[in-house]
Amino acid sequence: MRAAGRRAPALLALVSAALIAADTLTPLEPLRAFGSAVYGGLEDAASAGVRWASGERRLEELERENARLRADLLAARRTVPSPAQADGYRVAAAHVIGFGRDGTITVDTGSDSGVDRDMTVFDGDGLVGRILRSGPGTATVQLATASGASIGARLEGSREVGLVTGVPERGGLLRLSLLNPSAEVKPGDRVVTLGSRDMRPYVPDVPIGTVATVEPAPDALTRTALVRPFARFTALDLVTVVLGPQADADADGHADADAPKSDSKSDSKKAKAA
Repeated sequence: MRAAGRRAPALLALVSAALIAADTLTPLEPLRAFGSAVYGGLEDAASAGVRWASGERRLEELERENARLRADLLAARRTVPSPAQADGYRVAAAHVIGFGRDGTITVDTGSDSGVDRDMTVFDGDGLVGRILRSGPGTATVQLATASGASIGARLEGSREVGLVTGVPERGGLLRLSLLNPSAEVKPGDRVVTLGSRDMRPYVPDVPIGTVATVEPAPDALTRTALVRPFARFTALDLVTVVLGPQADADADGHADADAPKSDSKSDSKKAKAA
């Protein structure tokens, strides 16, 4: 036992000397650098993942707020009483994820978010079209330039009423047919949506485009013009879908885009009528 006890300090001293020699002859710095690179890389990846997830959430919030502000601006554009008696709109933001050859696009928002057929779709430039059909997570939009598109419209200045149709053979232009054959119309006049009784398929006063050319009218029964749309249909990205009217506002003064609220004005009128 005493011999073993005397050998222990000598063995520890020998091990220490060996480690010192190893560090001198074969530096441990490359091993430390390797460990730092591996574990540091993992830490950076984890941190980047957290930042990415946080950034995605923030981006979605900003896109919803963007859609909400677009709806507020659209509602504020109304200059006369419209078929949609509401103080604002409930909306959903969506990204364009596919382009069809039949004058349609696909967006990444569907019935799970309240999107249904015959809802207005617009972007920061102007009218895009209407929802043609909707699935749980995606929806198909018929563009305003599609051959089968037909949109009630009016001249923003004179308020003359007409119909806008798609004319694909004219390079993405639209055709405006005014009901009044004597209506004054000239290049540069702005055209907006007329609006539907129940806000579907189109809410009122969405900018459509400007008159590019007034066509001759030999029969004098209608007044027609070609309209250059505001929306860039070959470069669509973030769009807004109008889900319905929003008569109430939250405490911050914004319409709630996530859930419908009751229309207190309508409820009071119903109560009086009852």
